[in-house]
Amino acid sequence: MSLHDQLECNLLRNRITRRQMLWLIGASTVSAASGCATSPVGGGSILVGMDEEEEKAADRRVSPQQFSQDLGAVQEGAVNQYLAEVGQRLHSKSHRPQMPYSYRVLNANYVNAYTFPGGAMGVTRGIMIDLDNEAQLAALLGHEIGHVNARHAAQRQGQAMVASVAATGINIIGSAAGFGGLTDIGTQLGASALLSSYSRDNEREADALGQEYMVRAGYPAVGMVELHQMLVSQEKESPGMLQTMFSTHPMSSERRDTARQLAEGKYAASKGRDLGRERFMDNTASLRRIKPTIEACQKGEVGMAGKAYGKAEEQFRMALKATPRDYAANVLMAKCLSLQDKDAQALQYAQTATQIYPQEAQAHKLVGVLALGEKDPAKAYEHLDRYDRLVPGDAGVTFLKGVSLEGMGRRQDAANQYAAFLKRTQQGKAAEYAYGRLQSWGYVK
Repeated sequence: MSLHDQLECNLLRNRITRRQMLWLIGASTVSAASGCATSPVGGGSILVGMDEEEEKAADRRVSPQQFSQDLGAVQEGAVNQYLAEVGQRLHSKSHRPQMPYSYRVLNANYVNAYTFPGGAMGVTRGIMIDLDNEAQLAALLGHEIGHVNARHAAQRQGQAMVASVAATGINIIGSAAGFGGLTDIGTQLGASALLSSYSRDNEREADALGQEYMVRAGYPAVGMVELHQMLVSQEKESPGMLQTMFSTHPMSSERRDTARQLAEGKYAASKGRDLGRERFMDNTASLRRIKPTIEACQKGEVGMAGKAYGKAEEQFRMALKATPRDYAANVLMAKCLSLQDKDAQALQYAQTATQIYPQEAQAHKLVGVLALGEKDPAKAYEHLDRYDRLVPGDAGVTFLKGVSLEGMGRRQDAANQYAAFLKRTQQGKAAEYAYGRLQSWGYVK
């Protein structure tokens, strides 16, 4: 590191809080590469918690679980391919084109887009149906690519993001085998709790980079202005729908105005470029056809978040009437019914969801939890094990597999699952139960 970079690093350390320094000290015990690095976009010195290989590893470890919490990629391959093509056009013009970017439209209904530090990106179908042209989509993806290029996640969280998987994995759905209060089926708007809540400075930098990338890629800079205007307008009209977008990506009319100034000044030459509306409409037609279903699901999730379960159920029934084989609507209906202690009905919807989209994990976990409640441990284990193979690493599922095996009379196998669970966590009611069973069976003293 040059003397200039050392001085920059010292200045950075002097600006951080004691709490942030304690975090950095903790992170340094995990990664020798943590510390000062040169910014890929500005050339200055930045404090990071991960090197580039660890950024990629974080994606591999964390993103599958997060994308599954958001009900997986939509099953229309052409939509995902289109998103990837737009993304590739943008990231090839970025400061870090070598990162393993990947793109998918998710079945989640809330309005958001997010990316992991290595470039694994998810865009919800809830925001896709609100966009009007490809330039707006390019602005959205460009902004997320900006976060990757500026290494915002590495700066803010580092290894803490990866470590959070073990903690959040315990918060599994359902109320199984008499463990009321241990687990929580409540749908939370925006399952991207593992992701960083970016600062306004981070957002401004990602905006600037995203607008730069989209102009480099041949899009009109006004697409970023239109994107911000759409989000600001929607936040005023229906704030509940954008709850997660505004918590993870702080919005303001100031950001819109800054984008407009750049579009009219620095990027004025891009004015008049094709917005790509026809191309966008053609490639997203399958999503827009089910817009009433998505909007009903959005209202249903807002209802569930407010514990208005009866009204939420009405919305999900409307969604299913319009699109009976919508995976997300079936999963959400199952969750809503279970919250009303209608587990037998809930199980039917959850099983339907596994038939609609057998490669997606969440419905399998839901079937497993509900089957335990219905005293069918064999079915529970089958689906929990299926979930575990699709999305490994959920400690809560390891525990419930132990409960299922115990219910089947397979004590040794149950003990193995409980022991595996206790290797990941030793706190909470589940850990107490698992340890108690191992103790009563003579495996520990």
